[in-house]
Amino acid sequence: MKRMDLDTAKAQTKEVYQRQAGVWDTQRPRSLYERPWLDRFLDGLPECARLLDLGCGAGEPLAHYFLSKGHDLVGVDYSQAMIDLANARFPSAEWLVQDMRMLHLEGDFDGVYSWDGSFHLTRDEQRALIPALAAHIRPGGAMMMTVGTGDGEVTGTVGGETVYHASLSPDEYRALLSLAGFDKIIFTPEDKNCAGRSILLATGRRD
Repeated sequence: MKRMDLDTAKAQTKEVYQRQAGVWDTQRPRSLYERPWLDRFLDGLPECARLLDLGCGAGEPLAHYFLSKGHDLVGVDYSQAMIDLANARFPSAEWLVQDMRMLHLEGDFDGVYSWDGSFHLTRDEQRALIPALAAHIRPGGAMMMTVGTGDGEVTGTVGGETVYHASLSPDEYRALLSLAGFDKIIFTPEDKNCAGRSILLATGRRD
């Protein structure tokens, strides 16, 4: 793919989500096919864990699931339109309009997850994000992200408009998470039971 096309996609991704928030929300599956991974993420965390949903969108269905389990949740998205939808649905949670490249977070979390969120960052931005997030995760905590199957950049679409995606290699993700203090790191590429998502789960963060 041409560099120009990738740069254009990256530059417009934020505004695409702002414009297409309603479309994205309408089309977002609610079947909770993600549940097995959500439960694995929660395994070992406190009963009333403090969670960070990074790239939370409109709060359905993942944030809703965690809130229904009694967890305390902070949702972050750079689209005001998405946050407005999430806040209207779940006012008990804390919803913040922030760019994950410039986070201002208060306190620490038992778990941090970014489902179809952090892969909109460039590879260098992801390299910076992982240790920054890990610094906010309590001992024994977890981090989960959806990523690509290998190092590279591609484009996708939201509401018919082009958005940017990037991924590091699985080995580089493992190395970054290991350096960030996680004891166990699992990478499952294109899980057929999870709509083909490639999932990275790191658990047991050391003190």
